[in-house]
Amino acid sequence: MSDAKHSKPSSPPILGYIGFSDIPAILSAGLKDFRRAPAFGLFFSAFFVLGGIVIYLELTIQGREYWVIPLALGFPLLAPFLAVGLYEVSRRLETGEELDWSAILGVVFRQKDRQCPSMAMVLIMFFMFWVFVAHLVFALFMGLQPMTNIMSNWQDTLLTQSGLTMLAIGTLVGSAMAYMLFSLTAISIPMLLDREMDFITAMINSFQLVAKNMVVMITWGVVISMLMFLAMLPFFLGLFLVLPVLGHATWHLYRRTVSFED
Repeated sequence: MSDAKHSKPSSPPILGYIGFSDIPAILSAGLKDFRRAPAFGLFFSAFFVLGGIVIYLELTIQGREYWVIPLALGFPLLAPFLAVGLYEVSRRLETGEELDWSAILGVVFRQKDRQCPSMAMVLIMFFMFWVFVAHLVFALFMGLQPMTNIMSNWQDTLLTQSGLTMLAIGTLVGSAMAYMLFSLTAISIPMLLDREMDFITAMINSFQLVAKNMVVMITWGVVISMLMFLAMLPFFLGLFLVLPVLGHATWHLYRRTVSFED
């Protein structure tokens, strides 16, 4: 991306509409970008895959495998920030710029001096809070019971009134948190990469876009969650395909729904 584009603050974005037909269209565009530049997709997704494997192995060594589920549900919350490189690849494919490794990695590296670190901190704090809430909900309904005992005899625990209530409340709370974070990050990080603005403004615009297209965007969020969850089942290896496709698709979602006067 040219430095001139970031030399002055961006004009306010114009938020558009998206229809259900756009969902397969942006997925197709994401898959097309991945096929055109597979090496970049595999490279950037490798960090996510290796991170998931390390967390899983660490929990297994500590005998705390029961935390895999809440972590697996929350881990994809970090994906938007980790996909910055994929956004840049899609941007270059769109503009016809050269897919040069040093240039693309340079763009990613230079984000440390812009708004992405602040955005990343928001995501990491939200992820940590996600884990805390999962622990809190469990403690409120299961008391001081060791989770290891519950996981070894889950039928007699989770299928009780307290267990089912815990699952219901946990699902509601988790869904509300997921919606909030999804709304704040749906297109904010691609916007920060593309334009010069503060991360608060980017998150506000992302939230407004989701509210403006709520049903379709919630459907898009469900599609993302399902694909990410399924991709993590074979020891996170499915993310080598799913993460690049979704990363590229997110860029195309941003380009379809946001425009600027300048």
